[in-house]
Amino acid sequence: MGFVTTQDGVAIFYKDWGPQDAPVIYFHHGWPLSADDWDAQMMFFLAQGFRVVAHDRRGHGRSAQVPDGHDMDHYADDVLAVVRHLDLHDVVHVGHSTGGGEVIHYVARHGDSRVRKAVLISAVPPIMVQSPANPGGLPKAVFDDFQLQVATNRAVFYHNIASGPFYGFNREGVTPQPGIILNWWRQGMEGGAKAHFDGIVAFSQTDFTPDLTTVTVPVLVMHGGR
Repeated sequence: MGFVTTQDGVAIFYKDWGPQDAPVIYFHHGWPLSADDWDAQMMFFLAQGFRVVAHDRRGHGRSAQVPDGHDMDHYADDVLAVVRHLDLHDVVHVGHSTGGGEVIHYVARHGDSRVRKAVLISAVPPIMVQSPANPGGLPKAVFDDFQLQVATNRAVFYHNIASGPFYGFNREGVTPQPGIILNWWRQGMEGGAKAHFDGIVAFSQTDFTPDLTTVTVPVLVMHGGR
């Protein structure tokens, strides 16, 4: 585990576990979490002989709580900084939610010369917010309320998300797991409110359609229904 400094001077925390010459799986976390959200999966693949890498997005987790740069361009550039710092090649990138958008934008923005495959798990591409071009999206008012809650009531808001829809603990017959809920809450509260506030726009309003048309590496898409 360590830090890399990006071109615009932001300290990005990363984890790098496993043999240096092993196949690499790079995990990208969702909003408003950190690399810790992937610990179980990282431990599993580490035991299978892989090298596993994950970073805390700027303003999230242990990375610097900078006031700006909370957009997909900077997120993708931060990934490149970690990839270059660790000299990673032939990487499988796995992204959940916002992390899936980060993966696609990284590949589109910086090319696939170091990329082997990508995996998108309940990810935000192509775009989340509702518009005439995307009538099936969520109304912007939903994300406006997210921002209001982050700005005014973040601790309770995060606990409610983890206690309910994120893990499906609000479904009939599902028993809530307090440790899992508190771990989600801990990760959220460890990051910066400004980064999380701005990040809502980044994950909900970024249109990844142009990025998707440029990706040529194999991509596995895993997306459930309601």
